[in-house]
Amino acid sequence: MLRRIALLAIAAPRRVLVVAVLAMIAVGIFGVPVAGHLSSGGLQDPNAESARAAKLLTDKFGQGDAQLVVVVTAQDGFDSPRARATATDIVDQLQRSGHVASVTSAWTVPPGAGSDLVSSDKKSGLIVAGITGSESTQLEYTESLTKQIARDTDGIMVRSGGVAMVNLQITRQSQRDLLLLESIVVPLSFIVLLWVFGGLFAAALPVGVGIMAILGSLAVLRVTTFFTDVSIFALNLTTAMGLALAIDYTLLMISRYRDELAEGAERPDALMTMMVSAGRTVLFSATTVALSMAVMALFPMYFLRSFAYAGVATVAFAALAAIVITPAAITLLGDRIDALDVRRLIRRVLHRPEPQPRPIEQQFWYRSTRFVMRRALPIGLAGVAVLIVLGAPFFGVRPGFPDDRVLPKSASAHQVGDQLRSDFTNSSATAVQILIPDSTGLDDRAISMYAERLSRVSDVSAVSAPGGTYVNGALVGPPSAATGTQSGTTLLTVDSVAPLFSDRSDRQLDSLHAMAPPGGRAVEFAGTAQTNRDSVHAITSRLPLVLGLIAVITLVLLFLLTGSVVLPVKAVLLNILSLSAAFGAMVWIFQDGHLGGLGTTPTGTLVANIPVLLFCIAFGLSMDYEVFLVSRIREFWLESPRGPGDNDESVALGVAHTGRVITAAALIMAISFAALIAAHVAFMRMFGLGLSLAVLMDATLVRMVLVPAFMHVMGRWNWWAPKPLVKVHSLLGISESGNNRHTG
Repeated sequence: MLRRIALLAIAAPRRVLVVAVLAMIAVGIFGVPVAGHLSSGGLQDPNAESARAAKLLTDKFGQGDAQLVVVVTAQDGFDSPRARATATDIVDQLQRSGHVASVTSAWTVPPGAGSDLVSSDKKSGLIVAGITGSESTQLEYTESLTKQIARDTDGIMVRSGGVAMVNLQITRQSQRDLLLLESIVVPLSFIVLLWVFGGLFAAALPVGVGIMAILGSLAVLRVTTFFTDVSIFALNLTTAMGLALAIDYTLLMISRYRDELAEGAERPDALMTMMVSAGRTVLFSATTVALSMAVMALFPMYFLRSFAYAGVATVAFAALAAIVITPAAITLLGDRIDALDVRRLIRRVLHRPEPQPRPIEQQFWYRSTRFVMRRALPIGLAGVAVLIVLGAPFFGVRPGFPDDRVLPKSASAHQVGDQLRSDFTNSSATAVQILIPDSTGLDDRAISMYAERLSRVSDVSAVSAPGGTYVNGALVGPPSAATGTQSGTTLLTVDSVAPLFSDRSDRQLDSLHAMAPPGGRAVEFAGTAQTNRDSVHAITSRLPLVLGLIAVITLVLLFLLTGSVVLPVKAVLLNILSLSAAFGAMVWIFQDGHLGGLGTTPTGTLVANIPVLLFCIAFGLSMDYEVFLVSRIREFWLESPRGPGDNDESVALGVAHTGRVITAAALIMAISFAALIAAHVAFMRMFGLGLSLAVLMDATLVRMVLVPAFMHVMGRWNWWAPKPLVKVHSLLGISESGNNRHTG
């Protein structure tokens, strides 16, 4: 197939490029509007207990699919005539909108029942509304309603928050961040490409391939929205990884083409060798990366599944565009691919001589690799120790569920959340709702006794049941509005003073679950604490399967590439080790709050989905560089007599020929992901930093230090496999040169 593509590129390069451009325009027209069809949620398991309970709250108690919290503040008191007039007008607008299931406010509840809706200084009151509809329609309704009710006049200030506003502001902020990401990544990547390639045409080619990859993956995401929910955050991955991988693949291919020309090959022969060697490596690498990311589809949260869709599509289009566009562009440009060499112009301005070709043995990458292998044990052990120390903070990770604090402090949802936590006696975020789905025929006394027992649990401030409100086992007043019985389903609300995601909150939730339900009926728990527990369980219960599949995929594919069982095991262990530094940095900065949390608001937790997401993506990208390096090392090993010193020489030559490519590719990929640090949504900033660190650590410390050290220590055992597997590799094995001979 690769030979045929090369022949087509040689015979009709202009036609290939015209067809590619037309296809890019078509998929771009279809795919670019996808942002309007994406959602901002998807972080929880839709099949969990908390999800079932939330559905009951919506269907039977009219609480809406997402809560909108409006804070009305007046300097002369929440109950002043002006504040009351403003609040009742807002309540009326919400009730008449047709998009609100229920509205509760400090001004409309019965006297004495709304103390939780009034701030401690009596200047602010709450209006709580349940927005109905699907996630995409909720965003439209929330945006429309909050614009209608917004006002800041005559000493009255109105701010909107709650889950509905958090989702809206995350979505809008992510769309703005995406534009910022593109404005940072493209010019910086182009500058690095000019440094690597020199010529403007050569530097522009990878960018063009990257744009095609991005547009193709956007079209795939748009199609996917016809069948399932897709997270808006997948767009960030599509943009960052699409450009980075396209540059990786194009850079590898052009570098191989130039190597062949430097060794005296004619242009058509160099192009053919490029395709059957580097082109084969690109396809093999893309397969490895795509399969590593595809396993995220096994998680029930569509946030993670969306990254699987985006990742596989982006990798596929990047590889396809690289192997189709690159040979055609090289053929069409000919000598002009090196035209407009910026480096040559800079040297002339600085009056510096043209660099003279040096033997490979005198170049930095060869000499540094030889240096590492001469001191393999001390250098290798030191590198491993550094990664372990950097990764140590991850042992203290605490998974949590994101709230309004993932937004910048300027966002109204964050401001409302801070006010709820500091100025109101009970925050709805810490409350636990307990539903008895079938309470028909259940004795009222049994429900009251259940509420009494619940109220005695540590850190429970009050329990509201249909029979009244209980504190420490005693009936203290009438039931609050957040309870009742509807259509045979009973709701109890447990108010908590335990901080979310803390050990106290965990122990409290365990104790609440341990209480025997009234009449032996089944109960369902809702609330943020239960949602977080269900989300973490959904991840941890599937994690062994996901990690096992990634390990098997890696071991099998690298065995097919190398014919060795040692090198695949080495790759898995070193990749996990290199990721430890990124995980440790995430905990140290974003959970523990060091370095000011890089401008975010630390909550003492990490969003549970992010470490899993980072592992799957970074592991796949690490294998990208592993394939680049090992395939070239194996090529030199196959060509050598395989004597005592040939393993080390093959490693040194392999690193020398790929070191510059891997370093440049890693730098560009790190730029792509580091641009996410500029995002204003905290967990995307965390994601960007983690991926940047993982890529740089892998391409430098691991690829250029630990791999040579390991391969020197193992010697000829690098290429060992049991005899039965030797036969398997002779039949199914893949190599960059197309030679499937076993290498042991």
